[in-house]
Amino acid sequence: MAFVVAIDGPAGSGKGTITKLVGKKMGLINIDTGAMYRCVALECLNRNILPEELEKIEKVLEEIDIRFKRDDEKEIVFLNGNDVTGQIRSTIVNSNVAKFAAIKIIRDKMTPIQREMGKQADIIMEGRDIGTVVFPDADVKIFLDCSIEERANRRFKQNQEKGIKCTYEEVLESIKERHKLETEREVAPFVQAEDAIYVDSTKLTIEEVVKKIVEIIEEKRKSINK
Repeated sequence: MAFVVAIDGPAGSGKGTITKLVGKKMGLINIDTGAMYRCVALECLNRNILPEELEKIEKVLEEIDIRFKRDDEKEIVFLNGNDVTGQIRSTIVNSNVAKFAAIKIIRDKMTPIQREMGKQADIIMEGRDIGTVVFPDADVKIFLDCSIEERANRRFKQNQEKGIKCTYEEVLESIKERHKLETEREVAPFVQAEDAIYVDSTKLTIEEVVKKIVEIIEEKRKSINK
């Protein structure tokens, strides 16, 4: 297996932004597993499939095609050949993705794909269960956390920048509900890996968080190369 950095954390903790910046700085390929689950959720929603309709979801998983492409430093997500980069971050997907991500057959489909990516190159992968399920033997495990109020504030600002209409209160409630679903689900519940390094980004700038994580990775690489 290549060098793997696993970054787990709750919605709005800054995982996506931090992972991209650290990956670029350290020469690691960035993989956003959340986008994969969002694509599945979006496809199910487009087909009016409910989370409990497992046979229909299984059919979706047989037919779905998810691809990532880099264009001018931006990551574009394609679902069945269509650019859905914006759609997978919509309010309706935000409200439903945790329900679909908790389904065993969906996780069983995504996990092997994610593991295969870790065999092909040095990667930095972010999600909810990367350090606990996908890569329990990752070279570096980070648990990136943040207060729930700050997480809601960040996500609200992101939505405003993307033109997604919603209120701060709606975002806060959505994050609280999602956190409850993810921590209480039976399949791969969202928890911190025992050997993960805890990083609280609540009062840190993006630059400070990146610096801290880069230092952790560099220290690990030095110990491996001794």
